[in-house]
Amino acid sequence: MPSTILRTVQIRGHTITVRTTPGPAGTARSRSPYVLVHGLGMTHRYLDRLRAELAGDADVHSVDLPGYGRDPRPRTRLGIEDHAALIVETLELLGVTPCILVGHSMGVQFVTAAGLRAPASVRGVVLMGPVVDRRRRTVLQQAASLGHDTLRESAGANLMVFADYLRTGLRWYVRQLVPMLEYPLERAVERLECPVLVLRGSRDPVARRRWCHELADRAQDGAFVEIDGEPHVVQHSAADRVAAEIVAFVRPPLPVAEPILPEASGGSMGKLEDRSA
Repeated sequence: MPSTILRTVQIRGHTITVRTTPGPAGTARSRSPYVLVHGLGMTHRYLDRLRAELAGDADVHSVDLPGYGRDPRPRTRLGIEDHAALIVETLELLGVTPCILVGHSMGVQFVTAAGLRAPASVRGVVLMGPVVDRRRRTVLQQAASLGHDTLRESAGANLMVFADYLRTGLRWYVRQLVPMLEYPLERAVERLECPVLVLRGSRDPVARRRWCHELADRAQDGAFVEIDGEPHVVQHSAADRVAAEIVAFVRPPLPVAEPILPEASGGSMGKLEDRSA
């Protein structure tokens, strides 16, 4: 990993940890930074590879939300809007706006809600492996999909996921499960004013193709990308390809200029003169 700056923010008694990897010299003011937000039960760790890849383009900030990992557990349950407010306030406090919000799994709900709360602070939103499919909003359906996904992930990815689940703890995990199942992501995406990229691995049983296409179609300015052969934790297993798609979405290539042809003279095409030494 490139050098990382660790900062801790306290907002209304909640602890938010932010890990920052600076981008190339001179890009801090010219390019919007990326902000990475984890999903249910997870921490920054499964976003580390993507953070390193995106740091080749601009500054990257990875957020650990209250109650996740080793951070203190809030005494009351936090809903999607509560997390969104904490993200927005943290970024404003650190001066990390306007930015590109990148969420994975439940993190897509957090970044979508944050984009709606502070549209002037968000230039784009990336939804990786978005949940929860409106056709599969039950605990049993989600558990079955996650179980199926573990058979497709690498041993290293599964070890990281289960270790973070243990750090977060079952009690806090369950507290966050209900808000995740209830959040109407498909309707929230429709109200986002910024461009939206929906990204999934082609072998992801959690965020299925039909659902991801629907989200991209519902967005006012939406796009859909699929990373071939990858499962749900696509940003870990294919960080380089995911980063390339995100950068292409945020900073599309300049249009190719039409070639300037020499003017015709006397009804015939002019002649190009070679002036090379």
